[in-house]
Amino acid sequence: MVLMRQLCTLALSAAAALLVGCAGPRLVESDVSSYSTLSALPHPPTYRFERLPSQQAQAATFATIEALAEQALTRVGLRRDDAHPRLVAQLGAEGGYTRPHDWPYYSPDPFYGRFGWGLGYGGRWNMGMGWMMDGPPTLYHRKVSVVLRDAATQQVVYETSAVYEDVWTDDPAIYGVLFSQALSGFPRPPAGPRKVRTEITPQR
Repeated sequence: MVLMRQLCTLALSAAAALLVGCAGPRLVESDVSSYSTLSALPHPPTYRFERLPSQQAQAATFATIEALAEQALTRVGLRRDDAHPRLVAQLGAEGGYTRPHDWPYYSPDPFYGRFGWGLGYGGRWNMGMGWMMDGPPTLYHRKVSVVLRDAATQQVVYETSAVYEDVWTDDPAIYGVLFSQALSGFPRPPAGPRKVRTEITPQR
């Protein structure tokens, strides 16, 4: 019994320390891949969003995704103008989860090692820690993408994506950071894959 109490105390202390740590700054490191044919900011620097049919089916949730992307697009000098767009912006957002295969003493469940795709994990935002003390940490996979086309010619002039995996599940904050990271270097980013790091302080 004494040993059991000691183990419980240790587990609670570790959990408390982790929660305190989670309240501080977090480093979001994503894999970004960008390709551009732009030599400068388009003139005028305007755009409109275009949704795929599958995104129309999740209109309420996707409106939140568009709002996060719009903030990132504004920061790189673009302005939303549905009436007079110079560019057409098409967005993508994915979410899923998996667990490490090398976690000790773990008995796989039916979803072990597979990703469950779907915006916001079934259209819902998640916030909190994606693991428990008696099981393996759940790694949440998120990906965003932005494709910009010339509104007149329909030619793709910019394509970028950002991918991130972590136990952290504050979806609004993470998707917002990923859109900013995907657009880093716009309109002339380094071509191909690269690592982009951003330190943020989660909202309490």
